[in-house]
Amino acid sequence: MRDVMMGLRLARRELRGGARGLWLVLACLALGVAAIAAVGTLRAGIQAGLQADGARILGGDLEIRGGYQPVDSATLEWVRARGATISEVRMLRAMLVAPSGERSLVELKAADGLYPLFGELRLDPAVPLSGAVVVAEPAVADRLGLTTGDAVRLGEAQFTFAARITEEPDRVATPTVFGPRAIIPLDQLAATGLAQPGSLISHEYRIRLPEGVSARAFGNDLRAAFPSAPWRVRLAEQAEPGVNRFLDRAASFLTLAGLTALLVGGIGVATGVRAWLDARARTIATLRCMGAPSTAIFSAYLFQVLALSTVGILFGLLAGWGLTFLAAQLLAGALPVPPRMGFYPAPLGLAALYGLLTALTFALWPLGRAGRIPGAALFRDMFRTEARRPGWRVMALNALTAAALVALVILTAEQPFFAMAFCAGAAVALVLFRLGAAVLMWGAKRLSHIRRPAIRLGLANLHRPGAATPIMLVALGLGLTTLAAIAQIEGNLRAAIGNEMPNRAPNFFFIDIQPDQVRDFDRLARETPGVEEVRRVASLRARISAVRGIPAEEYQTTPDTAWALRGERGLTYTAEMPEGTRLVEGQWWAPDHSGPTLLSFDANLARGWGVGIGDTITVNVLGREVEMTIANLRQVEWRSLAMNFTLVASPGLLSAAPHTHIATVRGDPAQDGLLLRRITDALPNVSGVRVRDALAQVAELLGRIATALTATGSVTLLAGALVLAGAVAAGQRRRVREAVVLKTVGATRGQIRRAFLVEFGALGAFAGLLAAAAGTAAAWGVVRGIMRQEWLFLPGTLALTVLGCMVLVLAFGYAGTALALRARPGPLLRND
Repeated sequence: MRDVMMGLRLARRELRGGARGLWLVLACLALGVAAIAAVGTLRAGIQAGLQADGARILGGDLEIRGGYQPVDSATLEWVRARGATISEVRMLRAMLVAPSGERSLVELKAADGLYPLFGELRLDPAVPLSGAVVVAEPAVADRLGLTTGDAVRLGEAQFTFAARITEEPDRVATPTVFGPRAIIPLDQLAATGLAQPGSLISHEYRIRLPEGVSARAFGNDLRAAFPSAPWRVRLAEQAEPGVNRFLDRAASFLTLAGLTALLVGGIGVATGVRAWLDARARTIATLRCMGAPSTAIFSAYLFQVLALSTVGILFGLLAGWGLTFLAAQLLAGALPVPPRMGFYPAPLGLAALYGLLTALTFALWPLGRAGRIPGAALFRDMFRTEARRPGWRVMALNALTAAALVALVILTAEQPFFAMAFCAGAAVALVLFRLGAAVLMWGAKRLSHIRRPAIRLGLANLHRPGAATPIMLVALGLGLTTLAAIAQIEGNLRAAIGNEMPNRAPNFFFIDIQPDQVRDFDRLARETPGVEEVRRVASLRARISAVRGIPAEEYQTTPDTAWALRGERGLTYTAEMPEGTRLVEGQWWAPDHSGPTLLSFDANLARGWGVGIGDTITVNVLGREVEMTIANLRQVEWRSLAMNFTLVASPGLLSAAPHTHIATVRGDPAQDGLLLRRITDALPNVSGVRVRDALAQVAELLGRIATALTATGSVTLLAGALVLAGAVAAGQRRRVREAVVLKTVGATRGQIRRAFLVEFGALGAFAGLLAAAAGTAAAWGVVRGIMRQEWLFLPGTLALTVLGCMVLVLAFGYAGTALALRARPGPLLRND
């Protein structure tokens, strides 16, 4: 303890003279902590906004969601009997037809006179939502050229276009998927003819409770009163679970990206601490020669690093908190709700803890090494680095902090398995680039026979004692690997959407085809010029209520397959095995099967749920429970954009249930307009989804995601650039001395400049090639293993990666060389 207190006094005295030399530690920690703090604070602000405005977002204190069937009157009477107010909303898709004959698919909301219970529906101009009127988002009016007062058609009914929607209070809870929003009064829905048995209509009932009534208690009582009801209750605090899940996953990814930047920054911490200790070599040597214990020296410099790290962490927290306001403004149109900006201690505290553990993990080794080297060796260390390990106590403490950092990453992650994979990947990357540095140094040493002085000297700098080659290669490699992987993944997705899918995808999906319209639809579609293929199947909506007799709410699945137990799924039936079906286990039922209902199930979901041939899955179809036995498992190719179903049943019981048909039509894109007009004019309740338009929206969304990912990866590269700058600065004294000596013995400025540029050019090229290879391997694993699509090698992207790395390294190297060449020989030679 006495040695530690002595170290504290030494640290306090040294800090009085400033902390020059530790700027890299401050900058690296501040950058990584700022990224993590900004992501955490923005996430907390959005969640606070969702919770505070939950009633407005949901449209009520709670909601009863009946899915594709209305809620029974007994349930609604139970709610009204307790003083609550109910507003009914129905959601469906429809074709809005303009006076010109142009038409657009819209997400249609039919709302009653009480809508909205919370918030305000803002229209331009402000008109009441009553009578045969329709209001729509500006995108609809612009696409169809509508002006106020125009007569439009929805299904079989005529409406007047009355206003544009400028604000929809419950938009987050009822997102638009297939088209922009249009709203009509609920009492006008029947006239459209869109509400047919089996049509894809979602019934939602928003409830406003009397003052002082707890929504959670009311919801629990409602569930208890109707335990077997097929509907579901959602509270205002759960306004949009999908948004919360998206936020959690997005925040987890961005946090891991921030951690990558912090990891690279940790290398900068090690670099900065080592350079800082090298500059204090005479001081440490003097203290050792005067009998100072190694514990006191270690403690003195540990306290200083912790003090400066605390300053860097505080700067990062302030910067991250400030960046949150900027991000909220820049992303205002993309965020589900305006975030409630404020002080959120939890994410800031977590970011600070990440920064502290990173600083300790990467600073302890060089600190422990300095405390172990004898005084005489330290004097020699100014000219030659001696490899010494810290004491076992420091090594144990270093291992403990590293383990704590890994545990913190895993325990705070939304997806622990993904976080474990990230930690393992980071460790592999560190080892890979460290081995790459060893290979580069070995190769440079083997080329020492080259006769050109500039090349020989530049290569010698790569493998000389104390060279910063490993640190610079690791720092640059991690950042560039991240960018290369993101670019390759994004390029493969764009290629799949823009090139491969449109060639195989149908032109249209048609939905809500009634059974008595099937013949007319097939005839109209096949008689349209240019149509090559028409496929049609029966379509029902079903909610999975039990798996192997266990209620769906209680059944345990893997996280990536739990989605199929939420909400309703598409269900069809067929006697013959559909064309293109690939069975992976089991046999298809006989065409004349008439026994219990059999099921063909998605093989990927089966693995995630732990079910197989002979297991049962119970579904609720229009309020009736149907138990189906799995007869076979099939591989579903969702990317084909064909009519794929999670659940395909044998005919029999399901064929008697009310249902509709869906169809795909493939043909000449030039005839798309004619096909859509022929179908929707003759069958007004049928809606057509243009696949190419949907793919274009996906491509646009992909572009925004790619931009965000690239920006996130750039943070890692910025951290690598900081480390590179620090490594160049740390070796500047050696560079100046070498330049002076070379000029003294007759070397020209051009020869010296070329020597240094050979060093940095070789380093940049090798780092770029290694990062390109590692990034390609990572992208291949994601595309083939996770996305399960064909791999496309993109050499142009990798060439840009290598070129960018060389430019970055050469720029820093040239700056350092230029400063070294400006040094005057006289003062340096006299001092030496």
